[in-house]
Amino acid sequence: MSSFESTAPGGLGELGDPAVRVAAIPEPGAVTVVVPTFNEAANIRELLHQITDSVPAGLPCEVVFVDDSTDDTPEVIKQAARDCPFPVTVLHREVPEGGLGGAVVEGLRAASSQWIVVMDGDCQHPPSLIPELIASGERTHASLVVASRYVEGGSRAGLAGGYRIAVSRAATWLTKALFPRALRGISDPMSGFFAIRRSAVTAEALRPLGYKILLELAVRSRPRQVTEVPFVFQDRFAGESKSTAAEGLRFLRHLVGLRTASRAARMVVFGLLGATGFVPNLLGLYALTAAGLHYVPAEILANQLGVAWNFLLIEHLLFRERRRHRKGWDRAGRFALLANADLVLRIPLIAFFVGHLGMGALSATALALVTTFVLRFAGTEALVYLPRRGSGRHGGRTTGRAA
Repeated sequence: MSSFESTAPGGLGELGDPAVRVAAIPEPGAVTVVVPTFNEAANIRELLHQITDSVPAGLPCEVVFVDDSTDDTPEVIKQAARDCPFPVTVLHREVPEGGLGGAVVEGLRAASSQWIVVMDGDCQHPPSLIPELIASGERTHASLVVASRYVEGGSRAGLAGGYRIAVSRAATWLTKALFPRALRGISDPMSGFFAIRRSAVTAEALRPLGYKILLELAVRSRPRQVTEVPFVFQDRFAGESKSTAAEGLRFLRHLVGLRTASRAARMVVFGLLGATGFVPNLLGLYALTAAGLHYVPAEILANQLGVAWNFLLIEHLLFRERRRHRKGWDRAGRFALLANADLVLRIPLIAFFVGHLGMGALSATALALVTTFVLRFAGTEALVYLPRRGSGRHGGRTTGRAA
């Protein structure tokens, strides 16, 4: 990761130096504006101009760009920062881990102020609202202040096209339905414009995927008090939206990851995903027997289709965050062994329940299914996706600011 900091008066200096860190303790109400960017060179000067016009001189301010661009956005930021009355920093990431949400987390780590405002770099979030976000937070003693399009006075006018409006509305409804407690008091969990107290968030606890970082913060950090201010979503100043179908899929994967944070929830989802494996299993069985293969080897082969299907879903939806602990071939082999052991174990279990416990065949089969399911889930979590003993849990990270 490369970085630079402008030499504007009032710069915060090298934060890695303990002596400077003490001197850089912000005044009450100071704000760090975190802006994630991806190829937004055409918007940078206008954005900084609007921030300069909007933030009063009495509000200590710094702007931190976290950049994943493949164009000249970092150089444009460096040039535009020379005309700013506040410090401007750009952290350029060579590997955009976590997408836009990951960029925001890097900005949270770099922020040095009591308040952190997160906003987009395309000028659709009006910088004129920054003082109101901070003032509202101070006035209500809130930890999180959300700029909402869905409270009185707000509008999604800049969200171009009926399709994007429908998708935004559907995503909002889905997230609020899945997380009613965590999102209580937040009418616009899809908003990318908000202010949060630095003390209310631990960056290391966040595991973002894609661009909906507010949802990640609200669910994992659980700010104690939330308030909202209305805002009108503006038209883009330049360029095109980065929202794509791929981002939509990443968002759905993120929802599943958040919703399955507890072990009980993971077990339920594990069972639901496993049930879908019957479809490829039955289709494979039908195709193989229709081709003339005996039903016993056909069932064994068809079962592997279900195993492969379940492995792909569980890899990408349930245990995405744990895949780094083992190689892909190792995970696949272990998962296949456990899945096939399920079949081998079930028959003697049924015989034991019938012969020794006197159960009927139907109830014995049902109990055997439940037993092997629980064992399969526990085995998959422990033997496939938990880190190996003695392995490192945290990868190295290179961060910092160079003046």
